[in-house]
Amino acid sequence: MNILKNEKMKKNVRCSIFILIFSLSLINISCNKENKANNTVEEPIVIPKGDVQIAVYYFPNWGPVYSSEWSVLKSAKPRFDGHQQPKVPMWGYENENDPIVMAKKIDTASKYGVDAFIFDWYYYDEEASLYEDPALGQWDGSKYLYQALENGFLKADNNSKLKFALMWCNHDVGTRAKGAVKLETFEKLMDYVIEKYFNHPSYWKINGCPYFSIYQMNTLLETCENDFTLLVEVINKFREKVKAAGFPDLHLNGVLWGLRGELINENLEQLNINSATSYVWIHHNALPDFPTTEYEKAAETYFKTLKFGGGANGLEKPISNMSTPYHINVTMGWDSSPRTRNAPDWMTRKDYPFGPVIINNTPYFFKKYLAKAKGLTMEKPEDERIITINSWNEWGEGSYLEPDNTTGYGYLEAIKEVFGD
Repeated sequence: MNILKNEKMKKNVRCSIFILIFSLSLINISCNKENKANNTVEEPIVIPKGDVQIAVYYFPNWGPVYSSEWSVLKSAKPRFDGHQQPKVPMWGYENENDPIVMAKKIDTASKYGVDAFIFDWYYYDEEASLYEDPALGQWDGSKYLYQALENGFLKADNNSKLKFALMWCNHDVGTRAKGAVKLETFEKLMDYVIEKYFNHPSYWKINGCPYFSIYQMNTLLETCENDFTLLVEVINKFREKVKAAGFPDLHLNGVLWGLRGELINENLEQLNINSATSYVWIHHNALPDFPTTEYEKAAETYFKTLKFGGGANGLEKPISNMSTPYHINVTMGWDSSPRTRNAPDWMTRKDYPFGPVIINNTPYFFKKYLAKAKGLTMEKPEDERIITINSWNEWGEGSYLEPDNTTGYGYLEAIKEVFGD
């Protein structure tokens, strides 16, 4: 009798466990239905097939903590309820000028599907360096913030795994370093990049032509004394120097931020610009909601602008009207509040680096718009299938792929899932 009683008790326990599991399943199903009604379920993302080149912007100001933006990032504070500051890098506050540190970045980027780093690259009139703080240790003649590339990337023993290119950031820095350099400075720049970078086996080339991007074409026009004919002559001279060095031509890219007014559309052909792109979404569509704007809202606005126009700084008209190929940009996020250095008037000012931040830029939503960008890009000819991403390490602007203590490798995983390794 005891044996029968024990068996009956075991059977009852098993039945109770089954009922409990079944009940929890029903609760889970119910919750999922409710989440779908509230649009909070992460729906499956359809990933288009095909190969696309992924070029990621790299901002080089993360050397020693005392002389780089690490110190600014570490001291950032939340400015409103729920504000995620400071951002904390999973790898710590490493010195990118060290080739061993850079080698880890190269390994990681190539592993997760990045094809090239586009280094933000600075070159000014040589005398500009005499007026800046020498303690920063970032000047060498005309070059500024060059050490991550020349001491880090170019000396890394694995730099054959990743391509690199330059975006000349010809904007003002401080009070003395002016983006509108002298003509002789620009000619020195041409010779330097051809010899130092273009000839490197890892330099990124499109159809054999070295990719060189100019951030502010309007500022280069100032260098040419606002003489458009002279600007055309200067660019042609650059091309001739590149050809003389043994390349088919120069692949000249213009960032739309500086292709404004008369430089857009009809003059793109005269300048013989090979492609255009964007550095970050907010250059074309201001974030509408303060202090926070939803990532999806910013993304949908940008992609709508690509199709219909209505944006700023080169996207006033649809990209289908553009006379040169446009490489779609995908921005990971935006939060430039660290650069305000915790100023007390953050809530009342809207000028950079003040203003709204993007929230809910999760790896899932980032992946969603990577897939959307890929689908549009696959409609283009093969040699135009390029997407730019902001960015590898714009920690000070809240747009970075490097792993942090909140999402880990989530953004890199999104790239790998959409584009492969």
